Amino acid sequence: MKIAVNTRLLRKNKMDGIGWFTYNTLKYIVQKNPQIEFHFLFDSDIDESFIFGENIHPHVLFPPAKHALLNIIWFEWSVKRFLKKEKPDLFFSPDGILCLGWKGKQFGVIHDINFLHKPKDLKFSNRKYYNYFFPKYAKKAAGIATVSAYSKQDICSSYIIDENKVDVVYCGVNSFYHPVDAATVELTRSQFADGQPYFVFVGTLSPRKNVLGLMKAFDLYKKESGDKMKLLIVGWSMYKTNELVELKQQLQFGNDIIFTGRLGDDELNNVLASALCLVFVPFFEGFGIPVVEAMQCNVPVIASNVTSVPEVAGDAAIMVNPENTNEIKDAMIRMVKDPELRLSLIEKGKQRKLLFTWEKTAELLWQSISRIL
Repeated sequence: MKIAVNTRLLRKNKMDGIGWFTYNTLKYIVQKNPQIEFHFLFDSDIDESFIFGENIHPHVLFPPAKHALLNIIWFEWSVKRFLKKEKPDLFFSPDGILCLGWKGKQFGVIHDINFLHKPKDLKFSNRKYYNYFFPKYAKKAAGIATVSAYSKQDICSSYIIDENKVDVVYCGVNSFYHPVDAATVELTRSQFADGQPYFVFVGTLSPRKNVLGLMKAFDLYKKESGDKMKLLIVGWSMYKTNELVELKQQLQFGNDIIFTGRLGDDELNNVLASALCLVFVPFFEGFGIPVVEAMQCNVPVIASNVTSVPEVAGDAAIMVNPENTNEIKDAMIRMVKDPELRLSLIEKGKQRKLLFTWEKTAELLWQSISRIL
């Protein structure tokens, strides 16, 4: 059997949520199925760390698919030519983008359809691309996986897709996340937060992540508490990031908000594990991996009460309305003032995180793929 895979998001030191989903599930699936011939399709240099077994045949297809127009060229010209030549039994795409010009069997992972509900959070070309093509991909796919029951319902109702076509495969948590000792906490706080305790946000700086609202809530928190807490915002810039910089300059306590940019794995773990609390309050989320990552680090969580986030957080977080900055502020105050609450949430998180492992994700994903093979 021969399976071609879109692996363009396997990029050394540049992976976000979908990239890590791709990495962790493919590594497991490839190694569990040595009898299958996998063809990995990259759009740039191939790093050896992504060649998980001798049954992988890597290919670089031109051009690098870095924006909407190049995506179309890559999938509908380069990938199509490859598929027509190799005739695989399946084309598998972990980011949900399929090849409309190929008639063979295809399987996509559609993580969420935030672009349908929050189109203005993307550049004009991207919002047009996603909203034009993804309904077609959903219809084209022989099978679909998604990462939460919320996303399944959203995809099926929005695109009029049979629920039997879509399977839920929750995300896992990367193995490099772990709790740290008191000395590491002290050192990390010294390096990133002037030695002070801090709230932390982790994620791409997209408008739908509600970083603006988080910053405003933190400013309210500082005015009411008068303490020395900081806010660390960890992630790489996206569309409209300049609005965050402008707001930081306008806020009374903007100097206590620290943008770290993208961090390497070890630093990211230390920064998350040394936080007093993760504050993750997006307007829209397909899963919300940072919530589980915080649980893995024994860090309590304040989280949104909308879309998929309650499904992931369960009872192991303080849930808040992301539209209400006062509610977010009040949750911050509770978290700082009530150490017993923090300990209770940490203990609940230790149990909750057991539901989310990459092995479970990969097993469920392979079961879903196998149904259409």
